[in-house]
Amino acid sequence: MNRPLVGTLATAALGAATLLGTVGTAHAAPQDGVQRPAQKKTKAVDFAGSVALSNCSGSVVRMPGSKPEDPALVMSNGHCLEGGMPGAGEVVVDKPSSRSFTLLDKSAGKLGTIKATKVAYATMTDTDVSLYETGSTYAEIEKKYKIKPLELATEHPAKGAKISIVSGYWKKIYSCGIDGFASTLKEGEWTWKDSVRYTPECQIIGGTSGSPVVDTATGKVTAVNNTTNESGEECTLNNPCEVDENGKTTVRKGIGYAQETYQIPKCFGDGNKLDLNAEGCVLPKPQATRR
Repeated sequence: MNRPLVGTLATAALGAATLLGTVGTAHAAPQDGVQRPAQKKTKAVDFAGSVALSNCSGSVVRMPGSKPEDPALVMSNGHCLEGGMPGAGEVVVDKPSSRSFTLLDKSAGKLGTIKATKVAYATMTDTDVSLYETGSTYAEIEKKYKIKPLELATEHPAKGAKISIVSGYWKKIYSCGIDGFASTLKEGEWTWKDSVRYTPECQIIGGTSGSPVVDTATGKVTAVNNTTNESGEECTLNNPCEVDENGKTTVRKGIGYAQETYQIPKCFGDGNKLDLNAEGCVLPKPQATRR
């Protein structure tokens, strides 16, 4: 996974990294008289709604049915939890937390701090996600900071879609596309299902963990950034490997991955309350539960 810079994976030192630019290339007008298909319009992606954690990135998110008076949710990775990484098969629910998040404006300027009241849900089984409930409502955040939450998409991400990975920690946006999907992604003791695989342009690094992956066609969050194969090793920590339906293992050095988030809204009901027994909810349920 993308190593948090302090805390949960502090035992592994982050190597020096060159931050690559993300300036796009302008499209020249066709010179051969052939009418090109219209380009799909894209939403401008900025830092508004993103947050910086002490060791990772994240974002203020809403479900399609969330209301202004609901407590705001902050999404990051399960491996970014302040109490350490959940083990394989472990699910964290309703764990008290006073974690602070630095809220950013559209230009990555610091607006202020919002605080969690609990970890509503977190796991590194099948996916790698944490969702914090905060002590502020969406309406309160918008009134004080003029910031609206990012909305979670409810449809499976599409191969070939253009995406932006917004890192609140590094105050950097990575732009690339969805190259495809890994039916099974293994890293150390953890296994994730149906992971998003990036095209090579997104060279993510430690500290980008938990960044929202935004579909530039819709402006909605389609996944949460979580890992990259750093050194070409097979299935080791910080070196995930893909395993297909026939058991064949593939290593893609330098390629990053994210965990899909379209399943999450079905697990949250009125008042942004977690309901793992709701119809259509497929998030892992507690077995070995940390409270």
